[in-house]
Amino acid sequence: MTTPSKAHNLIFMPFQPIKSRPTADEVSRQIELLILEGVLHPGDRLPGERDLAARLDVSRPVLREALKGLEGRGLIESRHGGGNYVAPIEGTLFAGPVIDLIAGSQKAGADYLEFRREVEATAAAMAAARATESDRTILARIFSAMEAAHGEADFRREAALDVEFHQAIGEASHNIVMIHVLRACYRLLADGVFYSRSRLYGHSGSRDELLAQHRGLLSAIVAGQSDVARQAARAHIAYVEASLKADMEAGARAEISSLRLLQFEERAAATRPIRKKDNATDGDTEPSG
Repeated sequence: MTTPSKAHNLIFMPFQPIKSRPTADEVSRQIELLILEGVLHPGDRLPGERDLAARLDVSRPVLREALKGLEGRGLIESRHGGGNYVAPIEGTLFAGPVIDLIAGSQKAGADYLEFRREVEATAAAMAAARATESDRTILARIFSAMEAAHGEADFRREAALDVEFHQAIGEASHNIVMIHVLRACYRLLADGVFYSRSRLYGHSGSRDELLAQHRGLLSAIVAGQSDVARQAARAHIAYVEASLKADMEAGARAEISSLRLLQFEERAAATRPIRKKDNATDGDTEPSG
């Protein structure tokens, strides 16, 4: 079991002492590289100032200058009383107005999956060829957590791990552009811009199939089988496309049949014979005098 102190060290391990002249530019360059290479993720918390300065082997004034510059460029953000965090820069690849437009376009949703099918196939093939032992360990641990969530029927957790798994495959490609383009795509997926993941993970049959597909994808990458990984990624997205289409068509049929039922009941009510009320005066006798 990992002790708290060891976990703490693992979190901050990426930061290395500045070997050259310790300037703010050198500090900034190291943090920029960690963000660019996908080592630091949006939302990751940087170590405290004292700890980070010690790990980088620079003075705190130099570190403050570097952090101020990174914040000014939108790469990190300072939270009052909460330290410094990597900024959510992946969302900046798609401007807000564009997201609003594509969210309302059915064609954009289909195009999104088509794009993912081809790009993720390439990323999986590259990951199979380039993944290091550390990359494979990350993927295996994410999949293990996914299996646990699957066993507990925690579909929200399982869906979140799905995104994390695919993001880790992108990172294992060791292609900087691939990493950040895929992060932007997964941000849209996590935000439910194109479709709700509950439409997939809300059905036990789909959840079983998706888990099996992720297992196959992991096996191909770990085995270094680029062609197999490419085909597995394509088949996975093709399944997602088919499942979402089937779900949408089933929803449309359910809506139409509900409308038919309402109209049927309206017609039935309109043609039902109206029961005549008894005339209150019929059969009355003259009052006795």
